[in-house]
Amino acid sequence: MNMALTKTPSAAETVLVPDASNQRAYRHALGGFATGVTVVTAMAGNVPIGMTVNSFASISLDPPLVMWSPAKSASKHPLFLQADHFAVHVLAAEQAHLCSAFTRGGGGFDAMAWSRSKNGVPILPQVLVRLDCRRSAAHDAGDHTIIIGEVLQVTEREGDPLCFSRGMFGHFTRTA
Repeated sequence: MNMALTKTPSAAETVLVPDASNQRAYRHALGGFATGVTVVTAMAGNVPIGMTVNSFASISLDPPLVMWSPAKSASKHPLFLQADHFAVHVLAAEQAHLCSAFTRGGGGFDAMAWSRSKNGVPILPQVLVRLDCRRSAAHDAGDHTIIIGEVLQVTEREGDPLCFSRGMFGHFTRTA
């Protein structure tokens, strides 16, 4: 016999069914999953573009594939969809300033040192990890688009990652 276990939530728990009326609470719940912080960059014609992203994940080792998902409401969304190449920059614990530079209203590449990869993609110096990618697919996903990239090259250095959870930045603390 297959029986589902049902538990009544304790006073410290909140239960919700996600819908339009409680998007803030749903977003807060999702924030319980700590993520790394990345900046994804590409070229839009001759103009460098970048966006802070925490919707990044590895998909496959063979072939080496990663994904990220920009919001369709983002002003740069159509520009990233047109880019054949992009770079994912995993930020180090001390690089919250780079995260802020590429959020809505941030200065982006203004007054920032950057160079170009061999594929012409803008790259930020001294990040923890950089993944140079070629776009291999894009999939509709509600109010976002999932962009999949084939990783062509990895550049990395030692350090701790910048983390984000429930609207706050932090860093990884090793326990062992």
